[in-house]
Amino acid sequence: MSSIFKNEITIENREILEQYLTSYEYRTSGLSFSSLYMWRDQNEFSWEIIGDYMVIAGLSHLEIEKHEYFLFPPLTRTGTYDPAKLRETLCETRKRFQEKGSNFSIRLLPAHMKKIIEEAFPGEVEFIPDRPNYDYLYLKQDLIDLKGRAYHAKKNHLNYFLNNYNYEYVTLTPDMIGTVMKFLEEFNARKKIAPHEMRWLLMETDAMRDVVMNLNRLDYTAGAIVIDGKVEAFAIGGRTGEQTITEHVEKANSQIRGLYPAINNEFCKHLDDSIIYVNREEDMGIENLRKAKLSYKPVELVEKYIVQFL
Repeated sequence: MSSIFKNEITIENREILEQYLTSYEYRTSGLSFSSLYMWRDQNEFSWEIIGDYMVIAGLSHLEIEKHEYFLFPPLTRTGTYDPAKLRETLCETRKRFQEKGSNFSIRLLPAHMKKIIEEAFPGEVEFIPDRPNYDYLYLKQDLIDLKGRAYHAKKNHLNYFLNNYNYEYVTLTPDMIGTVMKFLEEFNARKKIAPHEMRWLLMETDAMRDVVMNLNRLDYTAGAIVIDGKVEAFAIGGRTGEQTITEHVEKANSQIRGLYPAINNEFCKHLDDSIIYVNREEDMGIENLRKAKLSYKPVELVEKYIVQFL
């Protein structure tokens, strides 16, 4: 099955995409250019402007047994939504999905947009909570300070790292691509995971190569911890709204105690003063990942919904 729409996510069409992505406070990790660009190939993202709105489609990888296209929440250029015009856009979009032989549903819809869809399709939709895709939102200062009993274990691991390793936190740049790829090769080799998960990991590695190579052309915030001349951890994020950064990637050598708390701590310390919140994305329904994200004490789980048309 080919992509639903005719346009791909590229650096060249970033300007038009951001006109729609930034005119409304969507609040979710996937609705930013930094996220769409990073994962464009893995998820086969495509887009088009239909009527008054931009529509973006992609593949869902959460259901292992079937990979289905879905529609992101439709994007507005004006910051507002008109029910009648939105209905026209979505009805035409539905035809495109049907022409491709694909079921039609909206995924990753933030809770505050449910009313917008309901007004366009009164009594014609069902909203299903999509817990594996809820975003974890944290206060940046909480992740820097790690104060109180809730963060006691994190603080202990961080202090162990600080007391036992000489390191440097540096801005990640394209000329570091060699040491980043070496790190990822070693990182992947340590993983003992199912074949389908390894395929995703290797696709993610390709995405990392592309992003690091293009850091000078994109507005990612990226940093790395270097020990003895080697990258041993790195993090990459992109702005989502005026006060939030989404951390898309955080990887560290798990054999170095305290390195994960250290890269998270340093990444947050070096963020712009305008950033108040850090979105650490979803847990994808993976139990260990959920436990890890909850352990950092989010101030909010940003709810997302699947929209089924009745």
